[in-house]
Amino acid sequence: MTDTTWINGLQTASLDPRDRGLQYGDGLFETIAVFGGHPQCIEDHLDRLQHSAARLKFPDLDMAGLEAEIQRAAGNLEKAVLKLILTRGESARGYRPPEQPEPTRIIMTSSWPLWPGEYYLDGVRSRVCDQRLAIQPALAGMKHLNRLEQVLARAEWDDPGIAEGVMLDTEDRLVCGTMSNLYLLSGSDLLTPSLARCGVKGVMRKQVQKAAATLGLQWHESDLRMEDALNADEMYFSNALIGLWPVRELDEHRYTRVDGGKRLIATLAAQGVRQCDVS
Repeated sequence: MTDTTWINGLQTASLDPRDRGLQYGDGLFETIAVFGGHPQCIEDHLDRLQHSAARLKFPDLDMAGLEAEIQRAAGNLEKAVLKLILTRGESARGYRPPEQPEPTRIIMTSSWPLWPGEYYLDGVRSRVCDQRLAIQPALAGMKHLNRLEQVLARAEWDDPGIAEGVMLDTEDRLVCGTMSNLYLLSGSDLLTPSLARCGVKGVMRKQVQKAAATLGLQWHESDLRMEDALNADEMYFSNALIGLWPVRELDEHRYTRVDGGKRLIATLAAQGVRQCDVS
Protein backbone atom coordinates (compact mmCIF):
# COMPACT_ATOMS: atom_id res chain seq x y z
CA MET A 1 0.00 0.00 0.00
CA THR A 2 1.01 3.64 -0.45
CA ASP A 3 1.61 5.60 2.75
CA THR A 4 -0.79 8.52 3.00
CA THR A 5 -0.91 11.61 5.23
CA TRP A 6 -3.76 13.95 6.07
CA ILE A 7 -3.31 17.20 8.02
CA ASN A 8 -6.44 18.88 9.34
CA GLY A 9 -8.54 16.83 6.96
CA LEU A 10 -6.51 17.59 3.83
CA GLN A 11 -4.32 15.05 2.06
CA THR A 12 -0.93 16.73 2.41
CA ALA A 13 2.39 16.17 4.14
CA SER A 14 3.22 19.85 4.65
CA LEU A 15 3.43 20.94 8.29
CA ASP A 16 4.12 24.49 9.47
CA PRO A 17 7.51 24.50 11.28
CA ARG A 18 5.95 26.66 13.99
CA ASP A 19 3.76 23.75 15.05
CA ARG A 20 4.28 23.08 18.77
CA GLY A 21 4.39 19.37 18.19
CA LEU A 22 7.54 19.92 16.15
CA GLN A 23 8.97 22.65 18.38
CA TYR A 24 8.34 21.12 21.80
CA GLY A 25 6.71 17.71 21.44
CA ASP A 26 3.55 19.45 22.66
CA GLY A 27 1.03 16.82 21.70
CA LEU A 28 -0.25 13.27 21.79
CA PHE A 29 -0.47 10.30 19.46
CA GLU A 30 -2.33 7.03 18.99
CA THR A 31 -1.18 4.03 16.93
CA ILE A 32 -4.22 2.13 15.68
CA ALA A 33 -4.49 -1.28 14.00
CA VAL A 34 -6.83 -1.37 10.99
CA PHE A 35 -8.43 -4.58 9.70
CA GLY A 36 -10.97 -4.70 6.89
CA GLY A 37 -11.40 -0.93 6.96
CA HIS A 38 -12.19 -0.92 10.70
CA PRO A 39 -9.88 0.84 13.20
CA GLN A 40 -9.52 -1.52 16.17
CA CYS A 41 -10.33 -0.41 19.75
CA ILE A 42 -11.22 3.02 18.38
CA GLU A 43 -13.31 3.94 21.43
CA ASP A 44 -10.42 3.18 23.79
CA HIS A 45 -7.93 5.10 21.64
CA LEU A 46 -10.16 8.18 21.47
CA ASP A 47 -11.02 7.99 25.17
CA ARG A 48 -7.32 8.01 26.11
CA LEU A 49 -6.65 10.84 23.67
CA GLN A 50 -9.50 12.96 25.02
CA HIS A 51 -8.54 12.48 28.67
CA SER A 52 -4.86 13.13 27.95
CA ALA A 53 -5.69 16.27 25.96
CA ALA A 54 -7.70 17.56 28.91
CA ARG A 55 -4.74 16.89 31.24
CA LEU A 56 -2.53 18.92 28.88
CA LYS A 57 -5.18 21.68 28.89
CA PHE A 58 -5.94 21.47 25.19
CA PRO A 59 -9.22 23.08 24.10
CA ASP A 60 -12.27 20.82 23.87
CA LEU A 61 -11.90 18.46 20.93
CA ASP A 62 -14.45 17.66 18.24
CA MET A 63 -14.31 13.94 18.94
CA ALA A 64 -17.05 13.04 16.48
CA GLY A 65 -15.26 14.92 13.70
CA LEU A 66 -11.95 13.34 14.62
CA GLU A 67 -13.44 9.86 14.57
CA ALA A 68 -15.00 10.58 11.17
CA GLU A 69 -11.56 11.54 9.81
CA ILE A 70 -10.07 8.31 11.18
CA GLN A 71 -12.87 6.22 9.71
CA ARG A 72 -12.44 7.91 6.32
CA ALA A 73 -8.68 7.27 6.33
CA ALA A 74 -9.17 3.63 7.35
CA GLY A 75 -12.07 2.89 5.03
CA ASN A 76 -10.12 1.36 2.12
CA LEU A 77 -7.43 -0.39 4.17
CA GLU A 78 -7.50 -4.15 4.52
CA LYS A 79 -4.64 -4.51 7.03
CA ALA A 80 -2.63 -1.44 7.96
CA VAL A 81 -1.38 0.91 10.67
CA LEU A 82 -3.03 4.27 11.26
CA LYS A 83 -1.19 6.84 13.34
CA LEU A 84 -3.04 9.83 14.74
CA ILE A 85 -1.05 12.81 16.02
CA LEU A 86 -2.67 15.71 17.82
CA THR A 87 -0.60 18.81 18.60
CA ARG A 88 -1.50 22.07 20.29
CA GLY A 89 -1.05 23.76 16.91
CA GLU A 90 1.13 26.65 15.80
CA SER A 91 2.60 29.34 18.02
CA ALA A 92 5.34 31.93 18.19
CA ARG A 93 8.65 31.07 19.83
CA GLY A 94 8.46 30.35 23.56
CA TYR A 95 7.04 27.67 25.83
CA ARG A 96 3.94 29.58 26.86
CA PRO A 97 0.91 28.02 25.13
CA PRO A 98 -1.21 30.34 22.99
CA GLU A 99 -4.36 31.63 24.66
CA GLN A 100 -6.60 30.22 21.94
CA PRO A 101 -4.75 27.28 20.41
CA GLU A 102 -5.98 25.60 17.24
CA PRO A 103 -4.86 21.97 17.48
CA THR A 104 -3.31 20.26 14.48
CA ARG A 105 -4.67 16.86 13.47
CA ILE A 106 -2.33 14.54 11.59
CA ILE A 107 -3.35 11.12 10.31
CA MET A 108 -0.84 8.81 8.65
CA THR A 109 -1.41 5.33 7.25
CA SER A 110 1.29 2.76 6.55
CA SER A 111 1.76 -0.91 5.74
CA TRP A 112 1.25 -3.58 8.38
CA PRO A 113 4.56 -4.75 9.92
CA LEU A 114 5.40 -8.42 9.52
CA TRP A 115 6.50 -10.36 12.62
CA PRO A 116 7.55 -14.02 12.68
CA GLY A 117 4.74 -16.38 13.66
CA GLU A 118 6.99 -17.99 16.26
CA TYR A 119 6.85 -14.80 18.31
CA TYR A 120 3.33 -15.87 19.33
CA LEU A 121 4.03 -19.60 19.50
CA ASP A 122 7.49 -19.78 21.08
CA GLY A 123 8.00 -16.32 22.55
CA VAL A 124 10.48 -13.53 21.85
CA ARG A 125 13.97 -12.63 22.99
CA SER A 126 14.29 -9.43 25.00
CA ARG A 127 16.86 -7.43 26.94
CA VAL A 128 16.98 -4.98 29.84
CA CYS A 129 17.75 -1.45 28.65
CA ASP A 130 20.34 0.78 30.31
CA GLN A 131 18.22 3.86 29.60
CA ARG A 132 15.87 4.67 32.49
CA LEU A 133 12.49 6.38 32.46
CA ALA A 134 12.21 9.62 34.39
CA ILE A 135 9.55 9.79 37.10
CA GLN A 136 6.93 12.37 36.14
CA PRO A 137 3.39 11.73 37.46
CA ALA A 138 2.02 14.75 35.55
CA LEU A 139 2.62 12.87 32.29
CA ALA A 140 2.21 9.28 33.51
CA GLY A 141 -0.15 7.12 31.48
CA MET A 142 -0.31 9.46 28.51
CA LYS A 143 0.96 8.66 25.02
CA HIS A 144 2.56 12.07 24.58
CA LEU A 145 5.01 13.04 21.84
CA ASN A 146 8.08 13.16 24.10
CA ARG A 147 9.57 9.74 23.33
CA LEU A 148 13.32 10.44 23.51
CA GLU A 149 13.80 8.00 26.39
CA GLN A 150 12.33 5.23 24.23
CA VAL A 151 14.42 6.35 21.24
CA LEU A 152 17.61 6.12 23.30
CA ALA A 153 16.59 2.76 24.73
CA ARG A 154 15.79 1.30 21.31
CA ALA A 155 19.14 2.53 19.96
CA GLU A 156 20.96 0.29 22.45
CA TRP A 157 20.71 -2.84 20.30
CA ASP A 158 20.79 -3.77 16.62
CA ASP A 159 20.41 -7.53 16.96
CA PRO A 160 17.33 -8.38 14.82
CA GLY A 161 16.72 -11.41 17.02
CA ILE A 162 15.83 -9.21 20.00
CA ALA A 163 12.22 -8.10 19.65
CA GLU A 164 11.83 -5.76 22.61
CA GLY A 165 13.64 -4.10 25.50
CA VAL A 166 12.52 -3.81 29.12
CA MET A 167 12.64 -0.35 30.71
CA LEU A 168 12.95 0.55 34.38
CA ASP A 169 12.50 3.93 36.03
CA THR A 170 15.27 5.89 37.75
CA GLU A 171 14.49 4.06 41.02
CA ASP A 172 14.88 0.64 39.33
CA ARG A 173 11.21 -0.28 39.22
CA LEU A 174 9.94 -2.20 36.20
CA VAL A 175 7.76 -0.02 33.98
CA CYS A 176 7.29 -1.29 30.43
CA GLY A 177 8.90 -2.28 27.16
CA THR A 178 10.22 0.34 24.77
CA MET A 179 6.97 0.07 22.79
CA SER A 180 4.78 -2.06 25.02
CA ASN A 181 3.24 -2.80 28.39
CA LEU A 182 4.59 -5.81 30.25
CA TYR A 183 3.12 -8.53 32.44
CA LEU A 184 4.39 -11.29 34.72
CA LEU A 185 2.54 -14.53 35.38
CA SER A 186 3.19 -16.00 38.82
CA GLY A 187 0.92 -18.94 39.56
CA SER A 188 -2.61 -17.63 39.02
CA ASP A 189 -1.56 -13.98 39.45
CA LEU A 190 -1.02 -11.70 36.44
CA LEU A 191 1.17 -8.83 37.58
CA THR A 192 1.71 -5.58 35.69
CA PRO A 193 3.73 -2.53 36.77
CA SER A 194 2.04 0.49 38.28
CA LEU A 195 2.02 3.38 35.80
CA ALA A 196 1.39 6.09 38.39
CA ARG A 197 4.86 7.63 37.96
CA CYS A 198 5.68 7.11 34.26
CA GLY A 199 4.88 4.86 31.32
CA VAL A 200 1.94 4.60 28.92
CA LYS A 201 -1.40 2.94 29.63
CA GLY A 202 -1.72 1.01 26.39
CA VAL A 203 -5.16 0.24 24.96
CA MET A 204 -4.24 -3.46 24.67
CA ARG A 205 -3.63 -3.50 28.43
CA LYS A 206 -7.38 -3.24 28.98
CA GLN A 207 -7.96 -6.20 26.64
CA VAL A 208 -5.32 -8.25 28.47
CA GLN A 209 -7.01 -7.51 31.80
CA LYS A 210 -10.33 -8.69 30.36
CA ALA A 211 -8.71 -11.88 29.03
CA ALA A 212 -7.09 -12.50 32.42
CA ALA A 213 -10.49 -12.34 34.11
CA THR A 214 -11.91 -14.82 31.59
CA LEU A 215 -9.09 -17.23 32.42
CA GLY A 216 -9.55 -16.83 36.18
CA LEU A 217 -6.25 -15.00 36.66
CA GLN A 218 -5.94 -12.43 39.45
CA TRP A 219 -4.94 -9.01 38.09
CA HIS A 220 -2.48 -6.93 40.13
CA GLU A 221 -1.04 -3.48 39.36
CA SER A 222 1.89 -2.82 41.69
CA ASP A 223 5.49 -1.77 42.02
CA LEU A 224 7.66 -4.51 40.50
CA ARG A 225 11.41 -4.98 40.26
CA MET A 226 13.80 -7.15 38.30
CA GLU A 227 13.70 -9.94 40.86
CA ASP A 228 9.94 -10.20 40.24
CA ALA A 229 10.59 -10.66 36.52
CA LEU A 230 13.27 -13.28 37.13
CA ASN A 231 11.12 -15.20 39.63
CA ALA A 232 7.97 -15.16 37.46
CA ASP A 233 6.71 -18.23 35.61
CA GLU A 234 6.15 -16.28 32.39
CA MET A 235 6.49 -12.78 30.97
CA TYR A 236 4.60 -10.98 28.18
CA PHE A 237 4.57 -7.76 26.15
CA SER A 238 1.50 -6.14 24.59
CA ASN A 239 0.57 -3.19 22.43
CA ALA A 240 -2.08 -2.19 19.91
CA LEU A 241 -0.21 -3.72 16.97
CA ILE A 242 1.44 -6.86 18.32
CA GLY A 243 -1.44 -7.96 20.52
CA LEU A 244 0.53 -10.08 22.99
CA TRP A 245 3.98 -11.68 22.80
CA PRO A 246 5.21 -14.22 25.34
CA VAL A 247 8.88 -13.83 26.30
CA ARG A 248 11.26 -16.78 26.11
CA GLU A 249 14.47 -14.93 27.02
CA LEU A 250 15.30 -11.85 29.05
CA ASP A 251 19.05 -11.30 28.67
CA GLU A 252 20.55 -14.53 30.05
CA HIS A 253 17.37 -15.61 31.81
CA ARG A 254 15.23 -18.17 30.01
CA TYR A 255 11.52 -18.72 30.61
CA THR A 256 10.74 -22.39 30.16
CA ARG A 257 6.97 -21.90 29.83
CA VAL A 258 4.76 -19.97 27.41
CA ASP A 259 1.55 -21.95 28.09
CA GLY A 260 -0.13 -19.06 29.92
CA GLY A 261 0.79 -16.74 27.09
CA LYS A 262 -0.78 -19.07 24.55
CA ARG A 263 -3.99 -19.16 26.58
CA LEU A 264 -4.04 -15.38 26.79
CA ILE A 265 -3.43 -15.09 23.04
CA ALA A 266 -6.27 -17.51 22.29
CA THR A 267 -8.59 -15.63 24.66
CA LEU A 268 -7.68 -12.28 23.14
CA ALA A 269 -8.39 -13.68 19.68
CA ALA A 270 -11.79 -14.91 20.92
CA GLN A 271 -12.46 -11.36 22.20
CA GLY A 272 -11.96 -10.08 18.65
CA VAL A 273 -8.34 -8.95 18.92
CA ARG A 274 -7.33 -9.74 15.34
CA GLN A 275 -3.63 -9.23 16.12
CA CYS A 276 -3.76 -12.43 18.17
CA ASP A 277 -5.59 -14.55 15.59
CA VAL A 278 -2.59 -16.74 14.78
CA SER A 279 -4.48 -19.98 14.19
